[in-house]
Amino acid sequence: MDFLQPTSWAEALEAKAANPRAVPIQGGTDVMVELNFDRHRPPVLLDLNRVGELIEWGTENSHIWLGAGVTYTRVIAELGDRLPGLAMASRTVGSPQIRNRGTVGGNLGAASPAGDSHPALLAAEAQVEVESIRGARRVPATEFYTGVKRNVLAPDELIKAVLIPVAGGPQQYCKIGTRNAMVIAVAAFGLALHPDRRRVGTGIGSAAPTPRRAHEAETFIAGALEADGLW
Repeated sequence: MDFLQPTSWAEALEAKAANPRAVPIQGGTDVMVELNFDRHRPPVLLDLNRVGELIEWGTENSHIWLGAGVTYTRVIAELGDRLPGLAMASRTVGSPQIRNRGTVGGNLGAASPAGDSHPALLAAEAQVEVESIRGARRVPATEFYTGVKRNVLAPDELIKAVLIPVAGGPQQYCKIGTRNAMVIAVAAFGLALHPDRRRVGTGIGSAAPTPRRAHEAETFIAGALEADGLW
């Protein structure tokens, strides 16, 4: 197994283009499990820990541009007031050590239907920014997942960031498992109210081959809020 360690985003994209089967690794909380249990043995590991652009976050209009390498711990500590749903989901991820290493970008790349961040991202109507040497594109979270542990990434693409609207209303997240901590969700649910658009966002995890929204429930809740003058 070869090990590549680019020091810039441009180098990372070039390495991925030259090695389409390379598996990116940053926190390693998903990739290392696959390696340790010999479930996957990629020919190349692409270490992104030295790519500084990925550990940054900033504001873009009314959104947070969240680099793919920002950890769950930083989401909780630095963005809990602006992305409360994602911060709640982040608090349910593994142990403190896992939260210190694990990233939202890695969770998206793994694309597990039980991924803790997915319901919150769907409810918030996030977009995933992906890039290759051919160019960049933004994919709505609702279109990102294509199957169990599969996503829309082309072989030469990497996840650069997630673009998430700053919360304009209440958000909630709930995870059900066989115990209170360090558990894969039996079911997870995210909810976000968007008063500026009078819309409701939802996200469901561990209930289907892919994370998904509950569109009929969104319409029902939005209608009930409208009817009762609660927006």
